[in-house]
Amino acid sequence: MSASLGKALQILVELGRGPASLDDLAGVVGVHKTTVLRLLRTLADEHFVYRDRGHRYHLGSRVHELSARGLEQRAVRSVAAPHLARFNREHGRTVHLSELDGGEIVYIDKLESHDHVRMASRIGLRGPVHSTAAGKVLVAGLSEAELAQLLPRLTYPPVTPRTITDEPAYVAELATVRAQGWASDREENEPSINCIAAGVRDAAGKVVAAVSVSVPDIVLTYDQLLDLLPGLLAVTGEISADCGWRPPSNERRST
Repeated sequence: MSASLGKALQILVELGRGPASLDDLAGVVGVHKTTVLRLLRTLADEHFVYRDRGHRYHLGSRVHELSARGLEQRAVRSVAAPHLARFNREHGRTVHLSELDGGEIVYIDKLESHDHVRMASRIGLRGPVHSTAAGKVLVAGLSEAELAQLLPRLTYPPVTPRTITDEPAYVAELATVRAQGWASDREENEPSINCIAAGVRDAAGKVVAAVSVSVPDIVLTYDQLLDLLPGLLAVTGEISADCGWRPPSNERRST
């Protein structure tokens, strides 16, 4: 990667966190303001950034356009959309669709709850794999070789007092997820927020996405949230079927 391209990408990543001044960006990129200004002018010409009247820079319309196109190109998002909409309509709870991206999850779709309680999550937001139900499902679905590559790269920061904070405990949790076919997050990623998740498989049987349901405990207790589990498993089964997945014959007989 060229030095200029790398610095331009640093600028875009920083603006993704919020508006910034020229001085702010020069400090982040670590070069003189004249160099950053030259990059900003190029990015502005292509509508990747714009400057407001207060001389602060923001992400431009081209970034949002590319983001929308990127989401459209995620096949599983299109396949899942009608199923998630129906589940959200029937149960009225916040629903996320996530994919694994390196050592994190990324939310590629979200449907808001029907009440006035809103989750802080948003499409495009990344999250940890050790403290989220979706992350556990996606990592549990990896092959042994993939898991062996990922685990040494993970850290286990204690997001809440309930967060898993070491590899042995996480590996044990993954075994539980594989055995039961779904994962939970009991206030492990956010205080007072409980979540359940299940995987979506492609035609080859690989877990390619996770559908999760998140609810504050002031709305539903964890036990009440588990009442939604049969519906969640039905939805992920339907999405998987539309993605081409056909479970083994013995699995079909047992369900």
